[in-house]
Amino acid sequence: MDAYVTGATIRKLREAEKLTQAQLAEKLDVSDKAISKWETGVSQS
Repeated sequence: MDAYVTGATIRKLREAEKLTQAQLAEKLDVSDKAISKWETGVSQS
């Protein structure tokens, strides 16, 4: 499996699990702003 995941893929998977950005952020121990940046492609790292 390709290790590179796009923001669109993150959003699609998050929404499939019926999670908000805040809920996913809590599960991953990151901020909800980080999730937003990942999904919109603002953050490359």
